[in-house]
Amino acid sequence: MNRNKGTFKKACVEALPLAIAIAAYGMSYGVLATQVHFSVLTAVLMSVFVFSGSAQLVAVAMLAGGAGVLSVLLTVVLLNLRNLLYGAALAEGLAPAKRWTHVLAFGISDEPFVLASARFKMVGPDPYYFAVVAGIFYIAWIFAALFGALIGGQMDPQKWGLDLAFPVTFAALLVPGLKGKPVIGTAVTAVFLSLVFEWIRPGNELTIILTGLIAPLAGLCIHRRELRD
Repeated sequence: MNRNKGTFKKACVEALPLAIAIAAYGMSYGVLATQVHFSVLTAVLMSVFVFSGSAQLVAVAMLAGGAGVLSVLLTVVLLNLRNLLYGAALAEGLAPAKRWTHVLAFGISDEPFVLASARFKMVGPDPYYFAVVAGIFYIAWIFAALFGALIGGQMDPQKWGLDLAFPVTFAALLVPGLKGKPVIGTAVTAVFLSLVFEWIRPGNELTIILTGLIAPLAGLCIHRRELRD
């Protein structure tokens, strides 16, 4: 019991500051969703059942641009393939949860992955920590989306910088983990590819997807070379 209490406190301390940034991002989604004629209920239910900031914002942006449902679904699936890698990396740390592992898998996303990975490296498997972190982020995202949907067109997310909340937060989480040649090589390749793709076709929604699929290959090549050496 004392161990769970300590884990809960640790998870809250580490997750709550990030939850604020996630809430800002969620407000941005809620506002944009209503601006493309989502009802408040639809906007909130999408957050309840999807729980993916990047997927939801991309879907809203594509629908606003007149994209078809099939195109939206394909793009969202490709964009979130990274969650399969996240799940594989966290599998051992979540294994003690046994039958609850599938429930916890719903909470896998960028921020919970980073925090849980660091936690598992320090103390070993700890599904309870992950559950608390993911739960805090989930609640923050839903209520922020609700608030954003309620205020609708009364504010401009870009004017207030809410659209930057997610990339800035994730960058802050990412930088401390840039250790080792494979990781650094992946990051450098990703930056290079995104700049090239953006130069070739500015504003192309496939830039993130292609970069995410190609850049890790550079890290794998570097890792294999290190193993051979």
